Amino acid sequence: MPPLEHNWFSEIHENLWPGRALSLRMDRVLYQEKSEYQDICVFENSGVGRVLTLDNIIQITESDEFAYQEMIAHVPLFAHPDPRSVLIIGGGDGGVAREVAKHRGVEQIDLCEIDRMVIEVSRKYLPFTSVGFSDPRVKVHIQDGAEFARKNVDAYDVIIVDSSDPIGPAKVLFEEPFYRSIEAALKKDGIMMNQAESIWLHLDLIKDLRKTAEGLFPKTEYCYTCVPTYPSGQIGFLCCSKEYDVREPQRRPDQAFQKKCRYYTPDIHKASFHLPAFVNR
Repeated sequence: MPPLEHNWFSEIHENLWPGRALSLRMDRVLYQEKSEYQDICVFENSGVGRVLTLDNIIQITESDEFAYQEMIAHVPLFAHPDPRSVLIIGGGDGGVAREVAKHRGVEQIDLCEIDRMVIEVSRKYLPFTSVGFSDPRVKVHIQDGAEFARKNVDAYDVIIVDSSDPIGPAKVLFEEPFYRSIEAALKKDGIMMNQAESIWLHLDLIKDLRKTAEGLFPKTEYCYTCVPTYPSGQIGFLCCSKEYDVREPQRRPDQAFQKKCRYYTPDIHKASFHLPAFVNR
């Protein structure tokens, strides 16, 4: 159950962001249940719209989810010259699938989510992201993402890991065996994009993740986006490639595609890899 005080939700996790919290007023609770894997809550807030939390951690808010979904999807997809097959691990709200589906050249979109209830709740209460499930190319697999990747060797041009923070069912998605399974599931010129936490809160974790990835991928870079309702207002990604320089788009969105984007541009793509001095050090 989310920590409540006078109808306010506070995202408090001393092991992930000690000594701080993000609070949102719960104007109306739409859903609140515990699945087999985690606590799921959807509520409305007059400032940010509908909010999805898992185990008391904000996953998306209606006002700014596009900044996350667009970057985690479009950076690796535009860094690849011709992505045809895409695997999304996690992403049960449908937002990443929504963005991947904008790429008309993509022929196959597999989405592997361990918690069926997240998808069901998102379909009912989060139409702005769950619209991603309506594309006929999207095939949903309810199972463990690491296991699914191990069974699909040399299968994907791009793999996007839309994980929550490294607690609960998402913990394994930050460990070396999982990265190995992803590397094997990618084709010889494949690209992986993985949620990789905040430079303001988790530099040690990011450093360890990057070291693990560099042992498996010739090209590993960290980029980031701004999401005001995430702790510190920033979230990053590890973008790992077997061949291409992910910092430069191999393709550019045409005018019609760009009109569909609220955050991503080719310039933002390139700029997102330029990090502050303290992070580089």
